[in-house]
Amino acid sequence: MPRYFIYIPADIFDEVEEQIKKYAGLKAKCVGGGRIEHDPDEKTIKVYGYSQGFGKADHQVSVELLKKKYPAYNITWSDEGY
Repeated sequence: MPRYFIYIPADIFDEVEEQIKKYAGLKAKCVGGGRIEHDPDEKTIKVYGYSQGFGKADHQVSVELLKKKYPAYNITWSDEGY
């Protein structure tokens, strides 16, 4: 069963932030980080951990956004792990 782990390093955020600056009135701010584990066969997503550079995001907010996009999934979060 495939599992996917998502991690976006700070340099990618910097690149996206530069692109956003091109649009008047838009700003980007990283409010924290973490990891996402996705198992499409089991239809599960787990949000956990933190960013060494940005700290921990509010994983409950991330989960609420993911539930809107993936309503058929079991989506959970925890403060455990890196």
